[in-house]
Order: sequence, then structure tokens, then C-alpha cells
Amino acid sequence: MEHFPVINMDKLDGEERNVTMEMINDACENWGFFELVNHGISHELMDTVERLTKEHYKKCMEQRFKEMVASKGLEAVQTEIDDLDWESTFFLRHLPVSNVSEVPDLEEDHRKALKEFAVGLEKLAEQLLDLLCENLGLEKGYLKNAFYGSKGPTFGTKVSNYPPCPKPELIKGLRAHTDAGGIILLFQDDQVSGLQLLKDGEWIGVPPMRHSIVINLGDQLEVITNGKYKSVMHRVIAQSDGNRMSIASFYNPGSDAVIYPAPALIEKEEEKKHMYPKFVFEDYMKLYAGVKFQAKEPRFEAMKAMENAATSLGPIATA
Repeated sequence: MEHFPVINMDKLDGEERNVTMEMINDACENWGFFELVNHGISHELMDTVERLTKEHYKKCMEQRFKEMVASKGLEAVQTEIDDLDWESTFFLRHLPVSNVSEVPDLEEDHRKALKEFAVGLEKLAEQLLDLLCENLGLEKGYLKNAFYGSKGPTFGTKVSNYPPCPKPELIKGLRAHTDAGGIILLFQDDQVSGLQLLKDGEWIGVPPMRHSIVINLGDQLEVITNGKYKSVMHRVIAQSDGNRMSIASFYNPGSDAVIYPAPALIEKEEEKKHMYPKFVFEDYMKLYAGVKFQAKEPRFEAMKAMENAATSLGPIATA
């Protein structure tokens, strides 16, 4: 049984740098996920964020979730439910413009902690993108620039709680999907597990580790690397006991960023035959919104068809 890849970032500064970079590359090629320790974000801050998020759920979200469950009669379901997720969530936006101060029902210290946490994650995301550039043989800053668009990247956070579920075999915490965006940084509960990824046809648990940050790659990195790195299907299994907290932050391209395979990665004839599409990130997201829980390949095909249609119209389309 292969071990889930855990990367100790301290080792990037010593003689084990090469081995560590190789581990990151292998994780990007074969797992689409890896877990970071010694990532530079203070454990004390993480503990504060976790405590305040769990308190906020109990105070502001739990009742609403219970009412939703009751109104849909979910405790008594007998057959598999495939059109909703057993999760309670709210969203924050950090870039290009933060809305953290406008989100209702958040205590001031919670707001402050989430903002500070986002700053650390943004820095970590950009550091990771440069490590990926190094592994791919792209110049430093290539991926950050590819995401930039006219207003910089889109960076946001989904704060989720997965309450105890009476029928975990019939209702998923979060149905299987790949992430549409760029690079995802997840702070997950270390007490209650549930996150799984699909590898070689099998669902494998992502081990909860205290103070780690789980990284996974989104569809945009698969496109830019022309498939060398893959976004991987994952899901959350609801648990019959324990409330699982998950804070996922998405470092994505700007809405008007044009995404396409990096020219340096498609020099060989073989690679040119299997080119990923070129598209505006926002167009991809519009498509994804309707088909999130379906396979990603048809999404890439649809973008390819749009690209071909635009090309065949020739210069008129741009006039």
C-alpha cells in the first residue's frame, strides 16, 4: 500500500531539497494531492481559526442545518440521495477584493483570524506554484502570471462543517468531483476524517494530521501542464458521529485570465497531438457550475469545441 504523500517543507532548505522536490513532483503526477507540514503558518493561528469556526457553526449554522434536514425529511431516507451534500457552508472572498468584513454573523476576532490565515495561505499558494514551476522546468512566476488576468488571481475560502449524519451510506458529505480552479489549500479537522481521493480506481482516505495543510490541484493546472499534472476526483464521506470542520481555500485564475497549455511543455510532436484547450477562466466556471459532479473530460472537450468554433470564424470574431 503506497503512503499518502506528506511533504516536510523545512527540508526544502537543506540537502534533502532534491528528494523533497521529487516527492512533490510525484504527488502532482500520481496523486493530485499532498499534505504539507512545516508550511510556515502558525499553529496557534490555526488553532484559533478552528476553535472560532466550530463555535460559529454551533451558534449560527447548526440550527439552520437541522431545519433544512427536517424540511427535506433526510433522517428517514431509504434510498441513496445524489442531488445534495450533507454539509453546512459559507464562503469568503479575499482577492481581488475581500468581502470578509461584510459576511454576516461573524465575530470580530473570527473575522480577524480568517483574514490573517488567508494572508498566510496566499503566500503559501504562490510559493507552491513556484515549486511546481521549478519541477516543470517553467520560469519562476510562470504559473502566478498565467493566473493573473487583468486584476490578479481570484482567492476565496469555503468554510464547511459536516455534521453527524444518520445515513452516511446513503448521503455523501460532498459528492465526488474535481476542483475547477488552480491550487487548493485545505485545513481539515484532525479528529474526524472523511476526505477521500480516487487513485487507480480505489477511494483512498486523506489522513487527518494536526496542523497540516492538504494541497490538491485543480483543473486549470491540468490544462496548463497539458495533462502532466492531474486534478483528481475526491469526495467527503459523511460520518455518523463527530462534526468535521473543513476550510478549503481556492487560489484560482482571475476571471478574465486566458488559460492554455504552457508552450514550453508542448514542444514534442506527441504532446501537440493531445493538446488541452485554450479558454477564458470565467467561461470554464460557467460550464463547471452546471456539471461539477460529472467527469471533467467532457468539460475540456466542450472548451475545445468553443475554441475551434472561434478559430474557424477567423478574424471576424475579434473585430
